[in-house]
Amino acid sequence: MKKVVLLVCLTAGFFSAFSQNNPTERQLIENTIQLYFDGWATGDSTKLGKAMHASCHLKNYSNGKFTLFSRAQYLSLFKPHERFPTVSTRIVSIDITNNMGSAKVEISTAKDLFTDYFNLMKTDEGWFIADKVSTRTPHKTFDLNAIRLEKETILEGLKRPWSMAFISEDEVLISEKEGDLVKVNLQNKERIRIQGFPVDLEDSLGGFGDNTGKFEVLLDPDFKTNKFVYLSYAAKSVKGRTTKIIRAVLENISLQQIKVLFTAEPYTAERVHYGGGMLFGNDGKLYFTIGERLFNEKDEPALPIAQNVEDKRGKIYRINSDGSIPKDNPDFGPKATPGLYAMGIRAAQGLTLEPGTQKIWFSEHGTHQGDEINVLKAGSNYGWPMKTTGKYRFAEFAPQAIPGNVYTDPVWSWLQTVAPTGLHFYRGREFAAWDHNLLVGGLSKGSLWRLTVENETIKSAEELFADARVRIRKVVQSPAGKLFILTDEVNGKLVRIKNGAL
Repeated sequence: MKKVVLLVCLTAGFFSAFSQNNPTERQLIENTIQLYFDGWATGDSTKLGKAMHASCHLKNYSNGKFTLFSRAQYLSLFKPHERFPTVSTRIVSIDITNNMGSAKVEISTAKDLFTDYFNLMKTDEGWFIADKVSTRTPHKTFDLNAIRLEKETILEGLKRPWSMAFISEDEVLISEKEGDLVKVNLQNKERIRIQGFPVDLEDSLGGFGDNTGKFEVLLDPDFKTNKFVYLSYAAKSVKGRTTKIIRAVLENISLQQIKVLFTAEPYTAERVHYGGGMLFGNDGKLYFTIGERLFNEKDEPALPIAQNVEDKRGKIYRINSDGSIPKDNPDFGPKATPGLYAMGIRAAQGLTLEPGTQKIWFSEHGTHQGDEINVLKAGSNYGWPMKTTGKYRFAEFAPQAIPGNVYTDPVWSWLQTVAPTGLHFYRGREFAAWDHNLLVGGLSKGSLWRLTVENETIKSAEELFADARVRIRKVVQSPAGKLFILTDEVNGKLVRIKNGAL
């Protein structure tokens, strides 16, 4: 039996290596097109030239005028520059016959959508773009005054929903902090309870303000193939409760093959500040937040929890999807918790990826004021509780300076208490004037904020729905770009935000 298992493992390893060393023709074409994308977006004529055959010509017909460029003429139009964050690229379709192929691709900029049709051919040196025809379509633009915000309730009766993940445009997973993990069909409103949630879930709530329950639900980037889902929740033991991160296979309506990826010991009596935010970065790694778990600074030890690299609390982590530790993680010393990526965190929940970049942004709960927006950087210390943009709950708290520590300032903090939760960079045409704006939900008094971003600077902040506030836990967009919020209520709602001016 052992020989059979060994043979299966060796065979699987062989085919995996074979697949990596012998990519398909489609993958080879995609590599050529990606080289073209990278060169176009950064003005790198060398990359563009490597993607295009020496005989390549580029043709365009617009406003009654035919234009023909040779490869050399086309490359001369480009000058090196930084990649603009508003540029996005997409391969729409690829068709292959023997050593010939065709592809339709899109390049979207702040103003225009470029649609290109490539003819490709494979030579002894690989796949090249042989010819290209293209067209340009200006994006529809809208004045801010043309936006008329409307709310449409899609679902209600949710038990303080915390997170949602789109399986498709019409099917979602929703985690209820005080309820279930449910699969919902947004068309017919059918709800199915997902079975098999871990039995160590702590769901006995102590009252309003108790953070205990289910938190994030996140799909693997390759979910359609592996069916992996990632969940964070408050776990209990005889010693108390803490945050736990797990991976499971979603088989029909049941969680199976559950694997614990992280347990934020120690278990303690506190029922607050678990963290639990999760996302996958562009690097394919899983990032997640773990809260400090204290409510009042008077309970801090001599070396504060979030400043102690040996304590799992008050940190942000980066791991591989199977729980192993990436070799390129920052080094916090031999005694640091494996997977540690950043520290000095009080109660971060929301994480979001900035489109067109590798940057991850996160929200952070303060005490009295001190609510922040930060950009996540490897090895950074965000200062809690050594420094804060707000006030301490325990006025007499005066932490002793830690020699050698360097702290990273937030990119934004509010003058009032917002209690920011899930945040999201908007991309889309329904609210065209909001493109690349950061939307942030808040629990305190219920608020939704729109922040304009330039590099790592917040240029302006606007509170939306100021006359109809509701506690907001999450801001998300569907695969088709529809904008939704989850409301943090006993009768929680999934609400679509619409532009009534369209």
